[in-house]
Amino acid sequence: MHDAIVARRLTRLAGQIDIVHTWPVAASRTLRTAAQLGIPAVLERPNAHTRFAYERVRQECEQLRVSMPPGHEHDYDETILAIEEEEYRLATRLLCPSDFVAQTFRQRGFEAGKLARHQYGFDPAMYFPDDRPRDLRRGLSMLFVGGCAPRKGVHYALDAWLRSSAHVHGRFRIAGEFIPGYAERLAEKLAHPSVELLGHSSNVAQLMREADVLVLPSIEEGSALVTAEARGSGCVLLVSDASGAVCRHLENALVHRSGDVDTLTDQLNMLHDNPALLQELRARSLQTVDQITWAASGRRLLETYQETLALCDQA
Repeated sequence: MHDAIVARRLTRLAGQIDIVHTWPVAASRTLRTAAQLGIPAVLERPNAHTRFAYERVRQECEQLRVSMPPGHEHDYDETILAIEEEEYRLATRLLCPSDFVAQTFRQRGFEAGKLARHQYGFDPAMYFPDDRPRDLRRGLSMLFVGGCAPRKGVHYALDAWLRSSAHVHGRFRIAGEFIPGYAERLAEKLAHPSVELLGHSSNVAQLMREADVLVLPSIEEGSALVTAEARGSGCVLLVSDASGAVCRHLENALVHRSGDVDTLTDQLNMLHDNPALLQELRARSLQTVDQITWAASGRRLLETYQETLALCDQA
């Protein structure tokens, strides 16, 4: 309904519109109308190429012997996929919030000019660090925030945590609801005394301020907002290369290849054994968080609009 209404109004406003910004699964009529009117239109890609995401999640679920709930956004749906792939075709450019997202489109033959890089952000009024000195006598505090499903890699985080020396005196807190069957599959590891299940939390900012590390070993993402929020809160990121996080390995975060539990385990040991490294990564991360606020995101989006308009003028 929204798509139909916007498409109709766009025709009436044609001479007043410079660019159209659309979102997935509700944009095909608007995009088609914009193309007919010669108005550039960008399509938000909050996640990886949908076919890639479906296939990668299905593969992970099969390995775990877990099924996605019917109707879940990552439950394979050919109808939705067809709609989204048509939107990809109709859009002037695709707004990719991370290099990982852009890569999943390049792998399927999309040209570089079709892909526009922008970024998401965080609200510094809500997500800010606790500046009190860390008690070096306590163990490492690791936090996961998000929907607990195979694509987020909670099983990899648990494996690495329990293999590492960090779990002996540390704490791994999980804030999020599990899809049916997933927690049961991981029950033995979730029952470990060092693991704390919080369920859905309405106080994520405080949890982040209390944590040393945010872990996100995703197998596919767009650009998870929690990674920016965690950096703003003073957490060191411990993330996969599929998380879409804005960070640099060994400069202000630790990054591992998706699914690489051995490397993730080694990184946890590094942080546990070397508190100075943890503090150094934290300090470097906080030095540049002004570059990933929502204000910075807005400026980058404006630049992306301008780039898109310039490319269309040249065409």
